Amino acid sequence: QLVESGGGLVQAGGSLRLSCAASGRAFNTWALGWFRQAPGQERKFVAAIGWTGNNSTYYTESVKGRFTISRDDAKNTVYLQMSAMKPEDTAVYSCAANQWSPNGSWYAVAGYAFWGQGTQVTVSS
Repeated sequence: QLVESGGGLVQAGGSLRLSCAASGRAFNTWALGWFRQAPGQERKFVAAIGWTGNNSTYYTESVKGRFTISRDDAKNTVYLQMSAMKPEDTAVYSCAANQWSPNGSWYAVAGYAFWGQGTQVTVSS
């Protein structure tokens, strides 16, 4: 089970940190991702991080330099630190997980077997 928290309303230029807490064993073997879905749009990739033995990170171009994904295996939690936020970052953000690595692409929804319910992030201009 994945449970997101930390969403809310923020002004443009501000920051938020999203958290996703996971239940279950062997959290360190899971590849983890963040996706977002804006109204009327499909769910899109934001960022991902590999399992603990392969801590590679991946970002969509529009968030590079502004967002940082990290994980704390002691807390079974993955984070998305968002800064210099823009109105176009407004969306429901969901975390996703798949053991070892995604099935296929790091950037595809289909690559992840487990999903959280999502948390709303709204950036006002």
